[in-house]
Amino acid sequence: MIVDQRTYTTRPGRLQDFVDTFAAQGLPLYTRYCGTLLGYFTSESGALNQVVHLWGYADAADRDTRRAALARDPGWQAFLDVALPLLVSQESRLLRPAAFSPRFALPGD
Repeated sequence: MIVDQRTYTTRPGRLQDFVDTFAAQGLPLYTRYCGTLLGYFTSESGALNQVVHLWGYADAADRDTRRAALARDPGWQAFLDVALPLLVSQESRLLRPAAFSPRFALPGD
């Protein structure tokens, strides 16, 4: 299993707009194509105006296949047209769990 940690920094004052847009338009598509949401968070201290979400995949190839399918959906482009103007930056980090890390069940496991 790998975890895709995605951190998005929104324009000041637009955090809730991004969260609401993702919940309404992005999340249904993301869960259809990209699988297991492990957590979705907003920052309360440190770097502000940030959304961090964690997605579980079997491996990097599984992630690549799923994200490619997402990118082909016209609804995803419609979501991006609304969401991207709300953002300042995006970061994606692939994480591998340590041997003692709790495991999350992924569909098909």
